[in-house]
Amino acid sequence: MHALSEMKCTIIKGIINQLSIFGTRHETSRGKPDTKGLFLFTKLALVVVTITITATFGMTISGCNCNVSPDSSQQLKAAIIDQLFILQPNEEFITRTSRALEDYGFRVDIWKGDAVTVDLHKKLPTHGYKLIIFRSHSGLLGVDPRIMNRTWLFTAEEYSKTSHVFEQLTDQITYAGTDYDDSWLFAVSAKFITQSMEAEFDKTAIIMMGCDAFHFTDLAEAFIQKGASTYIAWDFSVLIDYVDRAAPLLVEKLCNETLTVKQAVTQTMQEMKPDPEYGSVLHYFPERTGDSNLNQLIK
Repeated sequence: MHALSEMKCTIIKGIINQLSIFGTRHETSRGKPDTKGLFLFTKLALVVVTITITATFGMTISGCNCNVSPDSSQQLKAAIIDQLFILQPNEEFITRTSRALEDYGFRVDIWKGDAVTVDLHKKLPTHGYKLIIFRSHSGLLGVDPRIMNRTWLFTAEEYSKTSHVFEQLTDQITYAGTDYDDSWLFAVSAKFITQSMEAEFDKTAIIMMGCDAFHFTDLAEAFIQKGASTYIAWDFSVLIDYVDRAAPLLVEKLCNETLTVKQAVTQTMQEMKPDPEYGSVLHYFPERTGDSNLNQLIK
């Protein structure tokens, strides 16, 4: 596993036919610029698409490399969406988290790297998962680059100007990158979740491991509107080593049926403490779910 040591957070405004880059530093609510962190949402760009698309780029989508077993209508199903697998794999995280879920009674599907596409996100509700863990980059962007007021979730699909054109035109997806990798990837927004995801979640619990995934509540509200039962995420930037240890601990506590969501989140933060670099802490949404255990939320 490769821990990130130094990264600059940059907001980029993209023009679809003639790309222009205007860098800004992401000043956090605590007055501290995001210069390091696991899931810093760097070089995130808002796609501004003209009516006529003249791009010549193509799209490459790798096949699914998830470990999907035969469907069972009786067994609980969970998924780990590991967008970071290619550049930042952590088999210990996968093993520990999967063990806790399987002990609870889940069948676990693991979607790794290139399999984490826009279409995968679009079809997630159709898989019948009762719990989904996103080990993915996420971060903030607004229409005005000086004001970041929306949260975006990375996919691992290479960006193409001629792919998912409708979603680009309607500001549901954008393109994004990181300082340690030159590739551009698609990222999806709360608007994508509510408008383009197929079907509805069936009381699915969502755990989001990325940066700023609860800085605003847009993603949380979108997942709940789409049928999720609860949404758990960190409110600020997080480091890879920290969140890769904290998330499995949270899952283990959630899978302890004697603990409510509030107790699982509280005990995880008591043991892990806030993120050592950014002070990030866990939150759950909506607040009423804090008094329920996992079994009550997904059944």
